[in-house]
Formats: sequence, structure tokens, C-alpha cells
Amino acid sequence: MQLFTIGVNHHTAPLSVREQVVFQGDGVEVALRDLVDHRPVQEAALVSTCNRTELYCNTEEPAAAIDWLAEYHRLSTRSLQPYVYALPTAGAVKHAFRVASGLDSMVVGEPQILGQFKQAVKVAEQAGTLGVLLHKLFQRTFSVAKEVRTHTEIGASSVSMAACAVHLAERIFASVAEQSVLFIGAGEMIEL
Repeated sequence: MQLFTIGVNHHTAPLSVREQVVFQGDGVEVALRDLVDHRPVQEAALVSTCNRTELYCNTEEPAAAIDWLAEYHRLSTRSLQPYVYALPTAGAVKHAFRVASGLDSMVVGEPQILGQFKQAVKVAEQAGTLGVLLHKLFQRTFSVAKEVRTHTEIGASSVSMAACAVHLAERIFASVAEQSVLFIGAGEMIEL
């Protein structure tokens, strides 16, 4: 078997496409079991955020995982294919390290993604789809992310899309406190 990262993100797909392949909370365990039970995939974990949906898997047939991703969301593989990346072993590892460290985010250095990775591992463990290969990948990924945050200044300032929006508003308006604001969105980012 071989490690692959298969996904779409803010670099490869517009928001309209990313929204179509999002996995919601409780449904992730069921989705992971469906993938491992019905496709030639031995292990699987899903990281699904507003900016990316990534499937980390142990398989010899990445095309089968891409087909599953499309079918699960009632899309044709043909319509999804232009936006999907499939990174084999070394590329998958490098990508996981970059994403978890905040280097592949819309706002470089944002810290939320590491927590989202940890949650993805927890869900995959609960689903029974996290095996030796992915466990090893994620433990090393968490170690690398910690090293990056400890030995660089990537996390020195408050960085997230929410923080950037507030900073921009503070530059535009003399007093943000005196403004009326309408928040549109869902999930962790809108809460921030």
C-alpha cells in the first residue's frame, strides 16, 4: 500500500467547489467507514475545513478514492477532477507538514488547522480507519508542527481570517466599536 493525500483546497478550487465536498461533524465517521469498507483503501482520515477537504489514505488506487469523494457528495468525478490533487508518499508527507504548521493556509501561520488535524485523527481512530501508516504520519506531523511553532516566529502574532478582518476594519474605521457589523458564515471562523 501507499500513502496519498487527495483533496481540494483554496489553491486548487473556488469556494463554490470546496463547499460541495465539505464533510460535517458526525457524518465523518460514517464516511470514513464507507470509504474503507467499499473501496480499496486500507486506512483513511479526513481533514475538512472551510478552505480544504483532504483525504489522507493508504491505498494503491488513488483514483478509487477520488471516485468515492465525488460519489459521496453526489458529484461526477469528471466535474471534480480538475480541482483535485493526489499527492503520493513524499508529497503527501510534505503537504501534511506544511498544512499542520500553518504554511499552507490562506493566512500563513493561522493556528486553527493543527487542532483540526488532531480532531481528524481522533475521528479516524473512533471510526477504526486509522492504522499504523497514518498514525505514524500524524504523530510525525504534530511533532513537526510543534517544532515549526517553537523555532520560528510563525505564530508570533494573532493570525486568522477573523483576526485579519478585524485588523482591516480597524484600519478603515476610526472606531470599530461604533460600527454596526453583520457576520455571515458558519462554524469556527464565524465564532472567532
